[in-house]
Amino acid sequence: MRKNIVAGNWKMNCTLPEGKKLASEVIHMVEDEVKNDAQVILIPPFIHLTGIHSLIGSSNKVLLGAQNCHQSQSGAFTGEVSAAMLVSSGATHVILGHSERREYFGETDELLAEKIKFTLENNLTPIFCCGEKLEVREANDHERLVSLQVEKALFNLSSEDIIKVVIAYEPVWAIGTGVTASAEQAQEMHAFIRNHIALKYDQEVAAEISILYGGSVKPENAKEIFSQPDVDGGLIGGASLKSRDFTNIVKAFD
Repeated sequence: MRKNIVAGNWKMNCTLPEGKKLASEVIHMVEDEVKNDAQVILIPPFIHLTGIHSLIGSSNKVLLGAQNCHQSQSGAFTGEVSAAMLVSSGATHVILGHSERREYFGETDELLAEKIKFTLENNLTPIFCCGEKLEVREANDHERLVSLQVEKALFNLSSEDIIKVVIAYEPVWAIGTGVTASAEQAQEMHAFIRNHIALKYDQEVAAEISILYGGSVKPENAKEIFSQPDVDGGLIGGASLKSRDFTNIVKAFD
């Protein structure tokens, strides 16, 4: 059964003391204030993982995720981190294919397919990101691009495995561009992705997969976006660095 999820991607922000303070605030706020059953995932830089895992403790509301991992189990890959390492640090989820990884580090869908395979083999839940840039949207080519991203990275999986994947749709054109995506545009693309999966697998499989929206969700627009039938939550960037804003986004499901 698919879940409502709010995941906070800290990106490359927060020193060790800052991260500990932020995580502690969020964990306590979520435990004290959130009445819904949304799954909250904190996704900090690697250096924070074990410390935040200790802070989370036995919380039944907050989980821990990582921002990336390598496609190999181990080896001579200086500067990289494996899925098994993430699991050993307490992580349950990992972001793969974020638009910034694609843009700045040249990650391809073929590479991401390899990474997803290893995360699943290590019982780590991948949060697979897909989405289009502004020029693709303006050319009305967004559905074709996103369908290819999903096909290349995910369609090699069995029905049993693809339902373990969380998908995050990122309209790259709505992040830091001054252009705002509407709740209706988010719903349109989420429904398209779900229908595309249903054509490959079936409606039951597609209905099991959580699809998150990653287009500048804020406390002011979260309730409207999350109320859309195919939007199951958000992958939150900037607002995840403010404990009050992030908690209020989680409370949008109340």
